[in-house]
Amino acid sequence: MNNSPLTRTVVVKNPQGLHARPADTLVRLASRFESAIMIGKGGELVDCKSILSLLTLGAAQGTELLISAEGDDADSALHSIEELFEAGFDEANELGAEAASDS
Repeated sequence: MNNSPLTRTVVVKNPQGLHARPADTLVRLASRFESAIMIGKGGELVDCKSILSLLTLGAAQGTELLISAEGDDADSALHSIEELFEAGFDEANELGAEAASDS
């Protein structure tokens, strides 16, 4: 069995970056997994299950983040988190609905 952590790189797509709402969504998702999950940029990695740690990253739109996971469900965890980033935390849909209701 390979004990080295699995890694993936994701890009923050949502316009307002990794602010409180998407950070909360990310923490809730990461907390479903037993694996230790770290996320970060520029050599700084923080616990993906801690909202305060995530907010310290200051990850704006376009920021590349490295995710690493180690544990029995690491592959599933990375895949789920990657999908969340790909979907932009569904914020584009929320912002579009708000803009439409303001018209």
